[in-house]
Amino acid sequence: MSDEQQFTISTFYNFVNEKRLMAAKCSACGNVILPPKPMCTQCLSTDLNWIELECSGKLVSYTVIHVAPEQFQSLAPYIVGIVEFKNGLRLPGMINDVHFEDVKIGMDLKLCFGTSTSSQWPSWSRYFFRPV
Repeated sequence: MSDEQQFTISTFYNFVNEKRLMAAKCSACGNVILPPKPMCTQCLSTDLNWIELECSGKLVSYTVIHVAPEQFQSLAPYIVGIVEFKNGLRLPGMINDVHFEDVKIGMDLKLCFGTSTSSQWPSWSRYFFRPV
């Protein structure tokens, strides 16, 4: 099985490097898995396909991180939220380019792509959200 066919977090980040948000879709039951896993979380099938998702959604929850893990201390304080896409899938991520007091549940956010600035974190490309 080639790297692009493996349903792993590493492959997910390879797609992020290509500026694509990809999820696994089960051919047996239609369940969509984000982030991807090698087996369907509903029917346990391993018959999966990659699908590309739209990169916008709404904020459903967030927190402001003041005491960060060592690899993110230079970014603190920062916002981490959970964004729900139109198809009901949710993805956590940092929220950039917005003042803390302007963050609101239900606000429209879009997924953006960047690179990791931490030498202690895997050298995967990264994604983050920003207001539409």
